[in-house]
Amino acid sequence: MKMPLAEWTERRGLTALITALDGKARFVGGAVRDTLLGLEVKDVDIATPLLPEDVMERLTAASIKVIPTGIAHGTVTAVLPDGPVEITTLRRDVSTDGRRATVAFSDDWNEDAARRDFTINALFADPQSLEIFDYFGGLDDLKNLRIRFIGSAAERIAEDHLRIMRYFRFLARFGQQQVDNEAFDACTAAAEKLKTLSRERVADELLKLLSTEDPKFAVSQMQDAGIFEHIVEEIDQNSEGLFNRLVEREQRLHIEPAAIRRLVALLPKAADKASHISKSLKLSKKMQKAIAERLFPGSECAFDRDAERQGTALSDIRTFAYRTNVDAARDVVLLFAEETALPDMLAQLEKWQPPTFPLTGGYLIERGLKPGPVVAATLAQIETAWIAQGFPDEKWIKKYVADQNLTLQA
Repeated sequence: MKMPLAEWTERRGLTALITALDGKARFVGGAVRDTLLGLEVKDVDIATPLLPEDVMERLTAASIKVIPTGIAHGTVTAVLPDGPVEITTLRRDVSTDGRRATVAFSDDWNEDAARRDFTINALFADPQSLEIFDYFGGLDDLKNLRIRFIGSAAERIAEDHLRIMRYFRFLARFGQQQVDNEAFDACTAAAEKLKTLSRERVADELLKLLSTEDPKFAVSQMQDAGIFEHIVEEIDQNSEGLFNRLVEREQRLHIEPAAIRRLVALLPKAADKASHISKSLKLSKKMQKAIAERLFPGSECAFDRDAERQGTALSDIRTFAYRTNVDAARDVVLLFAEETALPDMLAQLEKWQPPTFPLTGGYLIERGLKPGPVVAATLAQIETAWIAQGFPDEKWIKKYVADQNLTLQA
């Protein structure tokens, strides 16, 4: 079988790179897999029996910029006009401990394929003939959208515990409605090992999983396998229904997936618990803030997310958008609004940009208000009234200030 030609195979500089390696190279992994599935390819990886120092010398001699990005593990990166290409020397594992591996270089393609995780990721393609090399039945698994570990699932997971998360991520992206029983059982048995990994690595895989087009089945399988118990200390017991509804709404309304929005659906809705989890996962400050905005709108906003009181006045969602941002408000609607209110609430946010409050403390001081804390308090009072009126223009505000003249002179 041959891999079809694709746009990425015509990248500028790629032919010169292969020539510099004297043809001792094959495309490998995601580029081959996704091309066979007709998907867009972003990252191109090449495997070669040449040692990394030899690769660098050859590319340098061919005037191709090369960076030793992971030379100790056999990886260098060629910088081509249309994007970087990673080139890795064939390897075999010498020892593993579930978190990292000690490797030795090899010249055996089968041996290199055997150390990879899933059969669909161990496909190689010859750059000239595009012939596919499949050592472990990956083509058949790809045809059937089956995610299967190479060899023993338990052994592959023992080598790298993060493969538990990768299994469910690939299940979300490709596997859809079927699990490999051996893989599922091995992931379930080793789930506690996830606690030994850095939170950053686990969170990265979780967010990638949640970014896939339809992760509902994979998430339900993770819950069945007890995986979340070893990622977060507590998840919402009713999270699966909320999560599934969210994904279905996104799909129906053609809204791009957002990992943080979907994570909010899974987290407990108590501020302290969700905040603790987001910090324990070592999420960025920006992500932590985004989660807080979507779970705990400020008390000044009347938008109510309580399951029993979701019939909120539509005007409140613009108030929330003004206090936070439009993206957060849209996510809150998608997550928590009643189905009947959903279209109107989303319409309120469509193409709407929160206005800038057009009043400053200086204007109030000019009007006679004494400088100090009272200025900020009065501004807040006026802003609240301005929001309640639907964000009217500056003329309304100045009239409101004039009507409050006695307070300002106090």
